[in-house]
Amino acid sequence: MPAKQETELDAVNAALVSIQDEVRIDFGWDLKSDLESAISLQQSCKDVDAVKCATERLISTLQVAEEVAILGAAVEPDDLLLLGDECQFVAADGSVGVFDELPPQLAQSAWNRLALIVSDGDGGDAMHRASHQKIPFALHAHGDNQQDWQELLPVLKQNCPTLILTHQCPQPIEGMYNPGGFTDGDRAACIVAACGIPINKIRLIGFRSDKIGRWTGVTDPVRKLRKLKWMDAVLDILRGTSF
Repeated sequence: MPAKQETELDAVNAALVSIQDEVRIDFGWDLKSDLESAISLQQSCKDVDAVKCATERLISTLQVAEEVAILGAAVEPDDLLLLGDECQFVAADGSVGVFDELPPQLAQSAWNRLALIVSDGDGGDAMHRASHQKIPFALHAHGDNQQDWQELLPVLKQNCPTLILTHQCPQPIEGMYNPGGFTDGDRAACIVAACGIPINKIRLIGFRSDKIGRWTGVTDPVRKLRKLKWMDAVLDILRGTSF
């Protein structure tokens, strides 16, 4: 397929965005809250040109990779030992903590190949450690995470040269993207797909919907398992999409 030239992280399938309405209905969430959080995050990050440059760098990095491994909350160190040295990583939130459990030399190699962390701000201490590694972040706004992103944003502004903003509203928001998806893990997959990476170059590592991965932040177990079923639904849409 031809290389993607644009710098917009548009959803590769409209169903990846429309499913967000279904999620809101299922959990009884209000679109107004999602929009308020998104606008507040946008206003906290005024430099739209920097966001566009960050997106362009991300697309360029992923397109030259032989393979892109997306790390989910159930990833274990042994999973990473099976991957090639040319593989680029995209980590969903706290899953980046797995790097701390690798042997030092392998850990540094993994950090060097971490192209992006996709987070809604609840990944705990791992997020702060990752920010000091100057790793690019895609920070997400939804209705009930304003406190989380407000606490993480100053750290990212100080340490991260690359910051991409995402939201889950149907309308466009300047300086932000809605690539589709719901959880950090499936949103990471949507972002990678939006960068023009074909499905046969994407590997999902540590994605489980039958149990809660140990890199998941503090959560209600019953509700989290419901969310993971929606993650599966998003990933099914991606698998059935030609891009």
